Amino acid sequence: MKVVLKQDVKSIGKKDGVYEVSDGYARNFLFPRKLAVPADAAAMNEVKTKADAVAHHAAEELAEARALAGRIDGKTVTIKAKAGTGGRLFGSVTSKDIAAAVSKELGEAIDKRKIVLDGDIKTFGTHPVEVKVYPKVTAKINVKVEE
Repeated sequence: MKVVLKQDVKSIGKKDGVYEVSDGYARNFLFPRKLAVPADAAAMNEVKTKADAVAHHAAEELAEARALAGRIDGKTVTIKAKAGTGGRLFGSVTSKDIAAAVSKELGEAIDKRKIVLDGDIKTFGTHPVEVKVYPKVTAKINVKVEE
């Protein structure tokens, strides 16, 4: 018997999946506990509608991420820092500092966890930084550190 799961069931599968189970298991275990419903036309339509909605939201998020990447790609943000002798900074420029500068100068909110630093930025100058906006969507920005 084909059933549509309403919750994850360890021995069968994930929620909203269509699975083939034995008739007795469905009647005596899954249906009384409201873990599944028979895979009739209404249930199948509901599963298809949910899958389409998830795909639509994912497409919207991807388009939004690509637009954000296009707006910030190649831009330069400036960060002021104090330095000691020899031009070395006190501390280093962190992803939190870069996220704050992008938010302030470019007007785009970026999470600090999405900024990928190859190493610590401890010197003045311009440093290329990669921003992972979304999976498989990245942008490159330049961080200019000056006194």
